[in-house]
Amino acid sequence: MEMKQIAPMLNEQILPEVLGESVIVNEDLSNISDVGTAIFNANAVEPFSNALVNQIGRMVFVDRQYEGGVPGVLMDSWLWGSVMAKVSVDLPDVEVNESFELSNGASYDPNVFYGSNVLQRFWNKRVTAEIPKSFTEIQLRQSLNGPEQFMGFTSMLYTSVDNALTICIDELIMRTINGGMAEAINASHRIDLLAKYNTVKGTSLTPEAAIITEDFLKFCSYQIGLYAKRLSRMSVNFNVGAKERFTPANRRKVVLLSDIAEAIGPYTLAAAPNKEDIRFPDFDSVPFWQGNDAGSYDLDKVSAINVKLPSNGSTIVSQAYIIGCIFDRDALGVSNLNRRVTTNYNPKAEFFTNWYKFDLGSFIDNNEQMLVFTIAGS
Repeated sequence: MEMKQIAPMLNEQILPEVLGESVIVNEDLSNISDVGTAIFNANAVEPFSNALVNQIGRMVFVDRQYEGGVPGVLMDSWLWGSVMAKVSVDLPDVEVNESFELSNGASYDPNVFYGSNVLQRFWNKRVTAEIPKSFTEIQLRQSLNGPEQFMGFTSMLYTSVDNALTICIDELIMRTINGGMAEAINASHRIDLLAKYNTVKGTSLTPEAAIITEDFLKFCSYQIGLYAKRLSRMSVNFNVGAKERFTPANRRKVVLLSDIAEAIGPYTLAAAPNKEDIRFPDFDSVPFWQGNDAGSYDLDKVSAINVKLPSNGSTIVSQAYIIGCIFDRDALGVSNLNRRVTTNYNPKAEFFTNWYKFDLGSFIDNNEQMLVFTIAGS
């Protein structure tokens, strides 16, 4: 084991800085913290005999379960059949009530058949993938120190697979939401809150300045809550198919970008004297729609989508500064998630391999309501 004498650094640098006796100086933290090595140094011996090799005193297995962090749009599953069908009917026309239009000698025929305009849509597409992972026992016994460490090691491998599956499914869910937003944007179902604000206030705020301006955040909260109410009334204004639809509060999903959610949420809570008085709709938040731009998390990147339209696969929708969306629970979703494991034992090499498989169906229904909010300024 390598031992560093830290007394000189404590006396000459650290303590004078902490006690206010000196200015901050450059410190060599390599003398304090060990960042680890990929390969154990076999020459690490104790200082008494310089012969006994240092032993591993504690083995830590990284076995942290990833819970995911995307809006909940997973739906039910079914065992038989593959097609999902949705049946809807258009609103019937209103006619004159002839009870108050009586005329002498006129005929009032009650034997007319009034049909219904029934629409049926089908979804029959799924995606699938698998993760293979091999496990051994006798080979690991050479490097582990008993059943407890063996269970810890294998549990870590299982968790790594589960975390990988969670990430994959999460991102497929996000792609479903992004596809729904692309369809809405392409159909001009987009509300630019910054453009509305700058017009009303006579200002010229940029998106980056807007999300840290309290008055604009109040405006965003007001507008999103207002449109949530508007979607609850029957109209043809908020779906691509121009069908008569309404979205009650218990069927509404609101997803906000974290950059705006972290600002609007505290403001909304602070503005309400009682929690029961909060009128802003419940929402989920995401740190980005499509990616974080290699870790930069710049607003114009985390708020952007650049996708081909799901309905035709040729039209490209590229939109930055998306801060959120409202959609009906039936407008999009991920259904029939099927996670399963198959296994095979290799008797020659004495190991077994598991194949962790999943498939799911992602659907978008353009006849249901969806609205996208941006702060692009136009």
